[in-house]
Amino acid sequence: MAQIQFSRGIDEDAIPDVRLTRAKDGSTGTATFYFEKPKALSSTSTEEITGMYLIDEEGELLTREVKAKFINGQPEALEALYIMRSPAEWDRFMRFMERYAEENGLGFSKSK
Repeated sequence: MAQIQFSRGIDEDAIPDVRLTRAKDGSTGTATFYFEKPKALSSTSTEEITGMYLIDEEGELLTREVKAKFINGQPEALEALYIMRSPAEWDRFMRFMERYAEENGLGFSKSK
């Protein structure tokens, strides 16, 4: 069980593009999530976006850094930034991503 939510209790169906960066010394890192046409922005959604919740059997990771992208006045995408401030936070995030990737058939490719 690994899911992403923008409103508590409502799982997001859209699979994000995730880009990771990490300091050379491993002390900090960031993950940028990009969701195209997420359920959270659909015209049928009545729930308020309160953050991005990464939920698995270990618990919950949370970021409030969520921005909507609009094209011609229509909501098209969500971009969320998750910041890891320690090697332990990085390790915890990677455990979540491994579970999420396994459940959703995602792959990992390292940039050159």
